[in-house]
Amino acid sequence: MLKPLLIEIGVEELPAVPLLKELNEIEKKWAAVLEKNALMGEFEFYYTPRRLVLWHREFKTAQDDRTEEFFGAPVEIALKDGVPTPAALGFAKKCGVEFDQLSRAEKGGKEVLYYARTLQGRPSAQILGSMIETWIKSLSFGKSMRWGSNTESFIRPIRWLNVMLGEEQVEAELFGVRSAPFTHVHRISHFEPKPVASIQSYFDILKSGSVLLFPEERRKRILDQFAQLEKMHGISIEVDADLLDEVVAITEYPTPLVGKFDENFLELPPEVIITSMKEHQRYFPVFKDGKLINAFVVVSNALTEDFSKVVEGNERVLRPRLSDALFFYRNDLKKGLSTAGLEKVVFMNGLGTLADKIEREKKIVSELAQTCSAHGVAVDETSLVRAVEFAKADLMSEMVYEFTELQGLMGSYYYRSLYPNDNAEIADAIKEQYRFSGEEITTPLSAVVNIAMKLDTLIGMFSIGEIPTGSRDPFALRRAVNGIIAIALKHAVPLNIGEFIRRPSVAQLYPANTDYIKNIEAFVVERLPGAYPDINPSIIHSVVSKEGSVNLDIIDIDRKIRAVASIASSDSFVDAFSTFKRVSNILKDEAMDKAFSVDAALFENDAERALYTAASSVIAADYTSVEERLDALFGLKAPLDLFFDNVMVNAEDLNVRANRKALVGMIYREIYAIADIKNITL
Repeated sequence: MLKPLLIEIGVEELPAVPLLKELNEIEKKWAAVLEKNALMGEFEFYYTPRRLVLWHREFKTAQDDRTEEFFGAPVEIALKDGVPTPAALGFAKKCGVEFDQLSRAEKGGKEVLYYARTLQGRPSAQILGSMIETWIKSLSFGKSMRWGSNTESFIRPIRWLNVMLGEEQVEAELFGVRSAPFTHVHRISHFEPKPVASIQSYFDILKSGSVLLFPEERRKRILDQFAQLEKMHGISIEVDADLLDEVVAITEYPTPLVGKFDENFLELPPEVIITSMKEHQRYFPVFKDGKLINAFVVVSNALTEDFSKVVEGNERVLRPRLSDALFFYRNDLKKGLSTAGLEKVVFMNGLGTLADKIEREKKIVSELAQTCSAHGVAVDETSLVRAVEFAKADLMSEMVYEFTELQGLMGSYYYRSLYPNDNAEIADAIKEQYRFSGEEITTPLSAVVNIAMKLDTLIGMFSIGEIPTGSRDPFALRRAVNGIIAIALKHAVPLNIGEFIRRPSVAQLYPANTDYIKNIEAFVVERLPGAYPDINPSIIHSVVSKEGSVNLDIIDIDRKIRAVASIASSDSFVDAFSTFKRVSNILKDEAMDKAFSVDAALFENDAERALYTAASSVIAADYTSVEERLDALFGLKAPLDLFFDNVMVNAEDLNVRANRKALVGMIYREIYAIADIKNITL
């Protein structure tokens, strides 16, 4: 039999961020409880700041009866001369019956002891209380609290509980609060509890009491009223998705309102104003003609016909925050941009201070500048070093001390103000130093500065043994590697990571421990598939790892990986692959870093001569891309097949045998220079 089920857990105001972090798990954890108790069914989960609600339109009133089966030892072991062995008696005891109540069944081709019993399903009302308790205690919101005489804790005190199965009130208890047929509506609408006569009346009571239970309904109301305000005032409201989620979570009947602040505060960088409003007050910034204006939108949870006092209160709260920010900003500009003091800030034990880190980064960026110059990438070394020199100066500013998320950005603003005649790209590099996406980097100078900083952190942490393990990666080194790859490719920064970290001028910057170099290479190789999510990982490794050596020339391997992936996606690749896999097997004992010398005078067969002529032509030709070259090499499949059909490679004459191996070797060596295709799995 099926009946509707309502579970409402009333709480004091839930903090938005912990709730939203756990949100994706809440339904999963209830589903796990349902499955464990054989009561799985469709349900919906809703929340407001004062309640967690589970709603089943149809819920089983009792568990289904089920058969429980037990399989014991094989009969030949369970019985000796017709007498049950200890194994048989132990199995009977486990089943809770006498031995003569056991039967036999076939399992795994053997006759074994068997017992089955029918378990009668329990009424849902008898187990719902324990199910709810299990679910609530499984939720993880981070910090929790105790209240009253409770010894257990939860994110916020539970104030009421209502569990209704059909029209029946189900007995349940959480943290000393017993289930009862009442709920609470919006505090301003009605403070006292409201009796709930039925599940349907519950939804009506909330609606009439100014509680929008469904989060999507609250979200729609907010966005609809945003649109009305934009049209009414000729403004544009910046809707931050995370902030919107928070506002939805902390309101039961949201009403967006426009407030204003003193125009003098627009002297501040827009990001400072926006950060102050978002982080501290949950206000939405307002723009007009693409520029931030002295206005904001607050989403109120109040119920009133006159919101003027609500607006005034929020304007009054914002004013001192912006005043503080303006004081910090002006004070920082007076003091100037300086790294003085960073020599006292420890970066990491074993790697010195932040001042030491800056000195390492300056040397790394100089090394990268020389490499760029050698490859025709135009970056000014003086500007690179200056960008690194000032990049972390804002860490000593009052503004960044107050708003840590603005580091880099404030340094950029201060640099532009203090050094207006300098290369503007230096300020951009300071702003973009912490970014991880190639698209977020605007210039090659910014790219090189960003890569240098990530390289120092990567090499430094590995050199002192701070290597990510499992899910532990406190210094975000995995993300740093992804960023290095993405930025180098986007801005064509020539970087061979393996060669770079082996340079004496780089290695001397870190503790004398050479083991970390191979660890870094292995770490980068492990991260590469993440940079190519749509490409077979074996293709990536066929390009990067060959006979124990690793190629981490980012731009070079990118060309090769994409070329091999493109060829491998063609319909003809499977046939060609089998031919060249045969070649690789013939050459499995040969080193591919040597030149293969072929003597045409030793040819005994026209198939040899035809293959040599075709291969020599393909190898000597010029190509516009790696893919074109690889395609031409795979085009040698036909003469290779003819060669294998007509020629015995392992000839009795050792000179002829070696010459034939050299012939196929000269071909595979060219492919091997791109990828060791025998390592590709299709």
